[in-house]
Amino acid sequence: MDMPLVPCHHCGEPVADAAHRVDAGGYAFCCSGCAAAAAWIEEADLGSYYRLRSANANRVQADRLDLDSWDRSELLDQHSRVVDGGREIVLLTDGMRCAACAWLIDRALAREAGVLDTTANAVTGRIRIAWDPARTKLSALLQRLAMLGYRPYLATGDAREQKRLSDRRRWLLRLGVAGLGSLQAMMLAEALYLDVNATMPVPTRDMFRWLTFLVSTPVVFYSGWPFLAGMARELRARHVGMDTLIAGSTLLAYFASLVETIRGGTHVWYDAAVMFVFLLLAARMLEQRARNVATAQVDALARAQPVFAIRECDDGTRESVPPSALRVDDVVCVSAGDGVPADGVLLDGAADFEEALLTGESRPVRRHAGDTVYAGTTCRERPARVRVTATGTGTRLSQLAELVDRAQGHRPPMAQLADRVGRHFVLSLLVLAACVYAGWRMYQPERAFEVTLALLVISCPCALSLSVPAVLAAAHGALARCGVLATRPEALDTLARATDVVFDKTGTLSDGRPACVAVEVFDGLDADAAARIVAALEKDSGHPIASAFADIATHAPAQAVVARPGQGVEGDIDGRHWRFGRGDWAAGRDDDGTLWLGDGARGVARFTLTEKPRDDAAATIAALRGQGLVIHLASGDGEGAVRRLAHALGIPSAHARQSPEDKLAAVRRLQAEGRIVAMVGDGLNDAPVLAGADVSIAMGEGAPLAQQAADLVATGPSLLRIADAVRVARLSRRLVKQNLAWSAGYNLLAVPLAAAGMVTPWIAALGMAVSSLVVTLNALRLARTSTEMAA
Repeated sequence: MDMPLVPCHHCGEPVADAAHRVDAGGYAFCCSGCAAAAAWIEEADLGSYYRLRSANANRVQADRLDLDSWDRSELLDQHSRVVDGGREIVLLTDGMRCAACAWLIDRALAREAGVLDTTANAVTGRIRIAWDPARTKLSALLQRLAMLGYRPYLATGDAREQKRLSDRRRWLLRLGVAGLGSLQAMMLAEALYLDVNATMPVPTRDMFRWLTFLVSTPVVFYSGWPFLAGMARELRARHVGMDTLIAGSTLLAYFASLVETIRGGTHVWYDAAVMFVFLLLAARMLEQRARNVATAQVDALARAQPVFAIRECDDGTRESVPPSALRVDDVVCVSAGDGVPADGVLLDGAADFEEALLTGESRPVRRHAGDTVYAGTTCRERPARVRVTATGTGTRLSQLAELVDRAQGHRPPMAQLADRVGRHFVLSLLVLAACVYAGWRMYQPERAFEVTLALLVISCPCALSLSVPAVLAAAHGALARCGVLATRPEALDTLARATDVVFDKTGTLSDGRPACVAVEVFDGLDADAAARIVAALEKDSGHPIASAFADIATHAPAQAVVARPGQGVEGDIDGRHWRFGRGDWAAGRDDDGTLWLGDGARGVARFTLTEKPRDDAAATIAALRGQGLVIHLASGDGEGAVRRLAHALGIPSAHARQSPEDKLAAVRRLQAEGRIVAMVGDGLNDAPVLAGADVSIAMGEGAPLAQQAADLVATGPSLLRIADAVRVARLSRRLVKQNLAWSAGYNLLAVPLAAAGMVTPWIAALGMAVSSLVVTLNALRLARTSTEMAA
C-alpha cells in the first residue's frame, strides 16, 4: 500500500522516498540533504528557526557543491575588500525568504571559526561576511550556507551596495538619535505641560528647559542634517522646496525656544522640533524601503552571474577564468546546474535552460544547436558548449539590469507636476503663515508664534512630495517582477489610460515559427531550387519567416541583400537578381496572401506558409478584453493567414498586408477618434508604429530596433505579462490619485485647524508624519499585487 505524501519538515517538498521519510525526531524529509540540514540546526540549538519562519526553506542539494573556486585570489581581489582582521565580501542567495532565514544565517555563520562579523538581509537577499582568511577559508563558510539550503552567488555592483549599506547605517543611527532625543524631550516637556497652575519654581523650570535644549541639539543638527543639507541645496538653486520648509520650521522652533530659555519666556517648543525630525526620518526610511524592494530585480539579475567560466582552449584543454576574461568567439563549457557566463550560440545537441530571471518563464526552455543562449540562464540536466557572442555590458543580462536602473530613475510628467505644485504650495504657505502670525499678534500676541509654528509643521507637503515617487518606485519593481521593463518616463501613465491595443501577428500573437506547407513552381524551376534561393535570401534577414527555411542547404550565398519592410527581401545569387515577398512587389502578381519568388516582373515560385498562435495568445486577448480594451490585429502577412489567426483568437478588427506606413496610419486614425493606442510588436518593420503609438510594448525576443522604439519591453515570450502590465499601470495611476487626494484633503482640513490655534506644534508634527506614512503604505500595495500575479 502506498504511503501518503507528506511535506518535508525542512523545505516543504512532498516526501516520496520512504528511505528519507522519518528521522529520529519523527519528522519527514524529502532527501538526505534536508535531513542533514535539520539535524545540524537542532544540534546547534537553532531549532527556533522552524517556529519563527514564515516560508519554507530551499531544498538542500545532497551532493556538496564545488566552492573551492571562491578561494582563488583573483576572485577575492575583485569581489572582497580588506577590513580590520581579515576580508569582507557581500553575497547573494535566492533562498532567504523571511526574517527567520536571516536569523538562521547570522547565527549559523557566527558559530564558524574565523568569522569576524556577518549580516543577512531578508529584503535584498544579501549576506555580508567578514572573516579571517588565516583561520578559515571562504569556501568552508559557503559550504555551511549551501548545507542549509542557501546557495551563494556573487553580488555584482558591490561598490553601489556598500554605499547603500553605509547610507542605511547612517540613516538608522540618525533615526536612533532622534528617537532617543524625542523620548527624553517629551518626558521633560510633559513636566512643563503639567504645570498648568504655574506652581513650578523658576529655577526648576529653567533646568528642565536647559536639559531639553541639550537633548534636542544633536537631534536637530545631526539627525536633521539631511533636511538642513537639502535646504542649503534648494537655496543655492534659488527655489523653495520641502526640505526648506522642514529645516526652516525645525530651526525656527529650536532657536525660538533657545531665545525663550535664555530670557525666561513663557513657552518653549523643543518637543515640536525633535518630534518633527524623528517622524520625518521614519517616513523617509519607509520610502527608502519601498525603493529597495523595487530594486530587488537588479540584485536578482546580478545573482545570475557565475563565479568562474570554463573556457575551452584550442588544444582541447580547459581552463577556469573569470567571466570578465572571456572574449567573443571563445568556447565555454557549462556544467549541468551552472549559469551561462556570457551570451552565445549553443554548439552541440539540445539542452534545457532556465530563463526565469531574464524572461519570467518559470519552465525550462529547450534550446537546440545554433540557438542563442543568454548570460544568467542556468543549464539544466546536461552539460552544454557555447560559443561566446557578447560579454560584459554587451550581454542581455547587463542590458536588462541597465533598463531596470534607468526605469527607476525616471521622473515622469506626473511626478514633475507634483514637484511644481509642492513648490507653489510652500510659497503660498509662507505667505499664509505671515498673515496668520500678524493676525494672532493683534488678537493674542502670546500665542502668535506657537500657532504659526503649528501651521508650518502640520501643512508641510511631505505627503504630496512622496505621493508620486513612492508609487513609481513600487510600480517599477512590480513591473520588473512581472517581466516588463519601462524605458520611458511616461509609459506607465499612458498604458493605464490606453483604450485600444494593436497587435502585430508574426512573432507576437503567433509563435514566430512559420512552416512552409506548399510550393508551386513555374518557368521550369524545381521546388528544391526555389527553396534554396529563398533560404539564401532569408539567411541573414532577421525576419521570422527565415526560420521556415533555416534547415535548407544553400549552394551559393546571396549578395547585396536588402530587406524591404512590408515588402520582402531582395538580393543577387549567381549574378541574378531575386525578390522574395509580396506578390505585387516580388513577381508582378496580384497580392493573394502568399509569398512569391521572382525578379520583380514575373514570378517563378509561390510559397504558402502557416504558423500557430502562441499558447497564451487566446488567454491574453481575453484578459485584455476583460480590462475593457479593444483589440486590433495589423500584419504585413497575406489576407488568408491574418484572417485565420484573427478567427482563432476572436479578433474582429484585423488588417492584412499592412506596410509600416499602413500600420502607422491605422494608429493615427484611432488617435484621431480620441482613442489612446497601445502597440505590441517585435519586428524591424514595427519600429515606426511602436514610436508613433501613444504607448508601445516590444517583445523581448524581437528586433533591437523595435525595443529601442518601444516604451516598455517584455523580457520574455509570454503575452500574459502584457495584461499584468496594464493591471499594474492602472493600479499605480489609481494609487497616485488616491495619494494626491489624501494629501489635498489632509491639508484642507489641517491648515484651518492650525490657523485657528486648535493644534499644538508637537501634535502638528504627528499629523504630518501620519499623512506621509499613509501615502507610502498605500504605494506598497503594489508589491502585494505583483506577488499575487507571480503566484
